[in-house]
Amino acid sequence: MRNIINKIFFLFLICFVFFSASLFGQTAARLELLLSEQELTWSQAAGFLLEASEKMTGSPEQAFAFVMEQKWLPVHFQPNDKARLQGIALLLMRSFELKGGIFYSITHSQHHAFRELVYKEVISGDKDPRAYVSGRDLLLMVNKILSEVESLQAEK
Repeated sequence: MRNIINKIFFLFLICFVFFSASLFGQTAARLELLLSEQELTWSQAAGFLLEASEKMTGSPEQAFAFVMEQKWLPVHFQPNDKARLQGIALLLMRSFELKGGIFYSITHSQHHAFRELVYKEVISGDKDPRAYVSGRDLLLMVNKILSEVESLQAEK
């Protein structure tokens, strides 16, 4: 039964992403490509996240350069390296300008960004922070963040 619920949720997520006004700049082909990726690179992740957060549009390479220029990721990250979950957490926090707890506010570290997104239930608590991130995983996280951002805006 749980497997069926997961499949229905995933189908709903795909429909939401394709028709979401927040992601209007994404094309179906780009989303399909993202979904097919088993392990994203930093440039792919940066490109998608900056477009989803409406920070910038452009090539993944331009997005990665912007992220590094803003010092949102550690300097040793390379555009074609595989993206890991705790770094993605930091990139999500920065690109969507999410507020964090006291430790994240002080350090702006990958570790505390990861812990913050686990607390906000964007990331499952049983995930390894060093795990590689697939396109599907990234879409799920962005969907959760967009839902949270929209609910916060509705409260105002």
